[in-house]
Amino acid sequence: MTNPRPVRPRRSELSTPATSEKMMAKAAAGNADLVFLDLEDAVAPNAKDVARKQAVTALRGLDWGRKTRAVRINGVQTTWCLDDITEVVAGAGAHLDVLIIPKVKSARDVWFIDTLLTQLEHKHGLKIGGIGLEVLIEEVEALAAVDAIAASSPRLEALILGVGDLAASHGMRSAHIGTSSGYPGDIWHSARTKLIVAARSNGLDAIDGPFGDFTNDDAYLQQANWAAELGAVGKWAIHPNQVTLANDVYSPTEEEVSQARKIVTAMREAEAAGDGAVAIDGVMVDAATARIFETVLQRASVVEQH
Repeated sequence: MTNPRPVRPRRSELSTPATSEKMMAKAAAGNADLVFLDLEDAVAPNAKDVARKQAVTALRGLDWGRKTRAVRINGVQTTWCLDDITEVVAGAGAHLDVLIIPKVKSARDVWFIDTLLTQLEHKHGLKIGGIGLEVLIEEVEALAAVDAIAASSPRLEALILGVGDLAASHGMRSAHIGTSSGYPGDIWHSARTKLIVAARSNGLDAIDGPFGDFTNDDAYLQQANWAAELGAVGKWAIHPNQVTLANDVYSPTEEEVSQARKIVTAMREAEAAGDGAVAIDGVMVDAATARIFETVLQRASVVEQH
């Protein structure tokens, strides 16, 4: 499978329970870049079968516009995983862009999903490799093996830091979903950095995970900005109110884009003239600086194209 990875905006990834027709309809009409219909944590064990059917109906029947359509399945260690994949792909494979895999512990978990998807795509006449993957890094085993996981499949498009389960797997005492009451600083700095390095070295998007207190916009924005500074390109939203916050944080402003164009253009002109650096507004700019601002332009381009 040699299909190039699609370029998708992932400023905001909205979690939506597949058991709620109302919430799925609202998510389809909203402004999240990606909406994932959740078959895992948001669905009780006795509702898994119903959730699958409702996810298929929503994927096929709702107008999703230009959003990326995703489903979070149950983990490969569960008894629900196989049916999640086979039923969703059989019922709505042509309307599905991405599967999100939780509780991954090693590259072999991704290989299993990849191989199964290829078989199902053949069986149902779908484009081979057309369904992408995002992986949640939310177990200590996954964080320890994140480099191998990031390189495990050409279907893989993004890594997500799943801070809720990771806190439990890590044995943290006071961390809630995305927060910590007792740690002096960013308790997720090391994990974020490790995930982002693995993602970028394999051409993947790095997505910051959920923030549980959906009434605290300031704290959400703080976490989102910390992750953005490190190189993340988006963040999960567990409530529609968080979508606009994420979109704002991960969208370059007009001023940032204008400055980036000015610096990159000046640097290219300097290089054409045989100079390795150029002074702009009293600041010396070289090739390394230009690379930073090229990233700003790349992110702006992804948003504009969609």
